[in-house]
Amino acid sequence: MNTFAEQVVSFNLNLKYEGSLPGDFQVLNPYLNNPETLVVMEKFYHKYYNDSNKRKFLIGINPSRHGAGVTGVPFTDTKRLESVCGISMTSAYTHEVSSVFVYDMIAEYGGAEEFYREVYINSPFPLAIVRKSKGSWINANYYDDKALFNDVKDFMIDSLKKHISLNLDTSEVFIMGKKNADFITKLNQEACLFDKMTVLEHPRYIQQYKSKDKQLYIDKYILALKK
Repeated sequence: MNTFAEQVVSFNLNLKYEGSLPGDFQVLNPYLNNPETLVVMEKFYHKYYNDSNKRKFLIGINPSRHGAGVTGVPFTDTKRLESVCGISMTSAYTHEVSSVFVYDMIAEYGGAEEFYREVYINSPFPLAIVRKSKGSWINANYYDDKALFNDVKDFMIDSLKKHISLNLDTSEVFIMGKKNADFITKLNQEACLFDKMTVLEHPRYIQQYKSKDKQLYIDKYILALKK
């Protein structure tokens, strides 16, 4: 039987979105855009997921261009990939706001080894989405546009089923972001993926708007994930 790491790497290597998209949106595949992304992603999963343990599932929205859109590791910019995980990336240098909160929370959880032994983070749409705005491309979320959501919905359900097959606990799922949870509720009603959904504030929202109360949110995450 393949390890958790081998299954995640295989999932990432075979990721491709071939469905339609509204005209002003594009999907970016980090594994096709930078050969080093493949290398560091494999190092990360072999370091922390080289077993067959059942894990809790913590769900984001979709990768940002500066986090998993570069490193291939959800909520991990190159800064924390090197400073916390000990994996350096020479072809890029990124700082991603959400990554700051996630790794502060991981430190209080007990550190990266303990956290990743028990928790798997990924997204229902596991590739980066960008939208054309005033002549340049900016980060987008899968739910930013009704037509976009309708286009990617089936792909998202299929992706979630593949994540679950890695050996994830479906009795309770942990969702980052209230709006994200609204849409995952729709997917869950259609596909019956999870028994219970626990909603946590999104790291970007916490960092940008609730930074004074950051410790409260770190505590909230840890209480939810460790119970």
